[in-house]
Amino acid sequence: LSLGGVVTWKSLPIAGEELNKNIVQYARDVFNLMLGERVAEQVKMRIGSATELGETLTMEMRGRDMLSGLPKEIIVNDGQIREAMHRSIMTIVQNIKATLEVTPPELVADIYERGIVLTGGGSLLRGLDQLIARQAEIPVRVAEDPLTCGVRGAGALIDNQPLLKDLALPSAGDGGIM
Repeated sequence: LSLGGVVTWKSLPIAGEELNKNIVQYARDVFNLMLGERVAEQVKMRIGSATELGETLTMEMRGRDMLSGLPKEIIVNDGQIREAMHRSIMTIVQNIKATLEVTPPELVADIYERGIVLTGGGSLLRGLDQLIARQAEIPVRVAEDPLTCGVRGAGALIDNQPLLKDLALPSAGDGGIM
């Protein structure tokens, strides 16, 4: 967004739920363990990270053994969970970089100076801001109260109908320069 309008945009079907699904699939593939989405969410929140941490975090992960059908508990570490989420996280990073590549040069200069702000629950993933900053070579920070700032912003837009009309996006999920 710049000067009251959308300059470039991209929409991805990747968010916290997708990372949970990555963990569920990893548990199935690596440990023959069927997990529920709630367990995957807890694992992601407690030990998930986008970058290596200074210490190894571990957690018990409970589900159903796919071979015996019985309850099963395993211990996983942050490295395994990071591996499970890696492809989706890197898709996010690559799309941020691709969006920067089609952003007009004068706005890229502002972004390099001021950075970007991460919002939503996914922004709380440990090290995501650092990974994006390192890969895209821009400053990155997590919004204050990232879980509600999107809703508060939407509320502010509803109160400003002229701006809302100006910010209307085309229906295609793959933006570009507008």
